[in-house]
Amino acid sequence: MKFIDLNKKAWQWALFFALAFIWGSSFILMKKGLQSYSNYQVAAFRLFFTFLFFLPFIFKHIKKLSKSNLKSILITGFLGSGFPAFLFTTAQTQISSSFSGILNSLTPIFTLIVGVMFYKAKSRWLNAVGLLIGLAGATGLIYKDAHSFLSGNHWYSLFVVLATLFYGINVNEVKFKLGDLSGITISTLSFLFTGPLCGIYLLFSDFSHAVETPHYLLNLSYIMVLAFFSSFIGVIGINVLIKHVSPVVAASTTYVIPVFAVMWGMLDGETISIIDILWILLIFAGVYLVNKKSNKLV
Repeated sequence: MKFIDLNKKAWQWALFFALAFIWGSSFILMKKGLQSYSNYQVAAFRLFFTFLFFLPFIFKHIKKLSKSNLKSILITGFLGSGFPAFLFTTAQTQISSSFSGILNSLTPIFTLIVGVMFYKAKSRWLNAVGLLIGLAGATGLIYKDAHSFLSGNHWYSLFVVLATLFYGINVNEVKFKLGDLSGITISTLSFLFTGPLCGIYLLFSDFSHAVETPHYLLNLSYIMVLAFFSSFIGVIGINVLIKHVSPVVAASTTYVIPVFAVMWGMLDGETISIIDILWILLIFAGVYLVNKKSNKLV
């Protein structure tokens, strides 16, 4: 008898919130890395380190790569991890890590839209209402930071929006095109292409500015932590979760990410208001409705 059974709702929710916590922490780790390294270097290190973590699994799983699934694996590798890594670090050169985390909540919306339009996915009215409620809660959390957002180069937020679109495509691709592969197989093969390319980029990258910063080794360790938890563990986790729940439910982990962003802020000395708590409760209500079964289709 398996101790962890993802066919059970309790374990699905446990993995759901674990992923939300992991990814809710990723934005502050990217911010730390950017203190010493360029946006491209942070993204490349993240992907290359993740590739190294997957190396022990490659020889076992590479035999499952075939002509029939190569296209989907490439989509997963580049749209699920590769391009978003660079888009997020580029965005965070101009917008705050907290706002970047909030914008990431657009992922379930794009997952629903892409799924219905291109993958013949079915959605229910109650789930759609849950998406809107969750989005409202996530948007509300950013209200107190609206002034600082508007004072910056807010056009950089479009990089995050594009990344969430890519995430939406990736989630549907894994669910509907790679059903015969396990979560760890998909994750391992997806970094088989992006990791080496990033390694080549880093080999010819200029680190003269980075080594002049006071804590460049510490900041590099933050990137390594980012790679291990947010990419290595996180990507395996989401690919496993997608196998047991709908794509929209899996993508709705991004609605809970702002909650953990607020918690990190509190640990860093920030205060949380009653309004913040209300927005967080609204997010949880939205996630509950997204996972609720209904007979009415959209």
